[in-house]
Amino acid sequence: MDISTIRLNSSSITPATSTSPAPSSHRSGSLSYNGTNSCRLLQFQQQRKKGTCSSIIVCSTKPITPVLDQQGVNESGLSRIESLSQVSGVLGCQWGDEGKGKLVDILAKHFDIVARCQGGANAGHTIYNSEGKKFALHLVPSGILNEETVCVIGNGVVVHLPGLFKEIDNLEANGVSCQGRILVSDRAHLLFDFHQEIDGLREAELANSFIGTTKRGIGPCYSSKVIRNGIRVSDLRHMDTFPKKLDLLLSDASSRFQGFKYGHDMLREEVERYKKFAERLEPFITDTVHFMNDAISQKKKILVEGGQATMLDIDFGTYPFVTSSSPSAGGICTGLGIAPRVVGDLVGVVKAYTTRVGSGPFPTEIMDKGGDLLRFAGQEFGTTTGRPRRCGWLDIVALRYCCQINGFASLNLTKLDVLSDLSEIQLGVTYRHPDGSALNSFPSDLSLLEQIKVDYEVLPGWQADISSIRKYSDLPKAARDYVERIEELVGVPIHYIGIGPGRDALIYK
Repeated sequence: MDISTIRLNSSSITPATSTSPAPSSHRSGSLSYNGTNSCRLLQFQQQRKKGTCSSIIVCSTKPITPVLDQQGVNESGLSRIESLSQVSGVLGCQWGDEGKGKLVDILAKHFDIVARCQGGANAGHTIYNSEGKKFALHLVPSGILNEETVCVIGNGVVVHLPGLFKEIDNLEANGVSCQGRILVSDRAHLLFDFHQEIDGLREAELANSFIGTTKRGIGPCYSSKVIRNGIRVSDLRHMDTFPKKLDLLLSDASSRFQGFKYGHDMLREEVERYKKFAERLEPFITDTVHFMNDAISQKKKILVEGGQATMLDIDFGTYPFVTSSSPSAGGICTGLGIAPRVVGDLVGVVKAYTTRVGSGPFPTEIMDKGGDLLRFAGQEFGTTTGRPRRCGWLDIVALRYCCQINGFASLNLTKLDVLSDLSEIQLGVTYRHPDGSALNSFPSDLSLLEQIKVDYEVLPGWQADISSIRKYSDLPKAARDYVERIEELVGVPIHYIGIGPGRDALIYK
């Protein structure tokens, strides 16, 4: 879609109708393995029994509102959250940046464990604590702000240790305790600084066909994993063989990329650096496959936090303009070592419009000034890179495709408030071939995606501030009509509606 389909004035975007811990030994702290390798969460259970998180009752001359807990969850929301299955998950339904971190942060209080199953520091989740302080997380799961939650970085994640320790130091400096609360899989692969350098060299090599990666080294690290010369977290316990493995990895990179300069000094310096990292990481290292399955057998509640989103999935996304892991439901089992039969409710997170970062097809993209206005209204700039996101209308075809792949039980529609100034809102409901015939599904052929035409359904806007509303029935009728039309088109209920960045800015439907 180009700017000719948008009518602009000084206060709104007005679219016109268009068709176009060590696993083998005792560990101290709240979570450890005893002599029979039984996982314990004693301190966290004791804290809950003490009832340290009580409800807040506020006396006021204003009409009585539902009692909220410390995260702004009312009775209706609490009922909704408590109905989630023992192992639940929060996954992205678009090209990432949907606001998954906020929902994970809210749900985390009601789960014992929050686990990351894939991706790396290319995932950026922005969350706020109860005082409104902003935290930008990349590797640490978004449950870390809830002091009773244990955070697991699973075997499917690629871990950049300098970045991880930087996040931990920042959290600790801001009063968030991480000791005994972050577990790193011994099977997770290590992402080195040189992977990031290679990422940049690879993008430069692709020239005009570049992927548009975050240049955080994710793809090169997964490449090392897949060709079987990668280095895992458990290798840090064997510093006698670590230098040889690292030399092989660096030599391979040097032979592949002319711009990558490698010498023995680099190897020696990197080995010394990682000896220190190994010592610091040791208390975090865990056989997380055993830990997760033991927790499941003990009926602990587990929330899986996805990074990126289904439209960036290595198999199901707009390949090759994708990430290098599986952010869809299948990645939960392979990235954590848990059985498919234990995975229950999955919540898909989708913006009330669509954004994407980097290169690749974007059928419902709004070009030029129209996209700029939506970008600034939604503050659409990457958490990880700061890059401006491309913006467009909600793509129902892509959303339906994501729901089919993941089997979502419900959706979290975020940033509904961003659309509040629009007099009309469009939904991309059908893809058509250049000859006008409809496509039955989301195509894998990028050349076809570049040529398709989108049929749009136009709905009236509500042109009212909804950011302070907390009950679904209080939303303007046009806003409710928009939500319910999405449900009707996709066939999945919307149970959570985001109307602002704060923890309490969530409507439970």
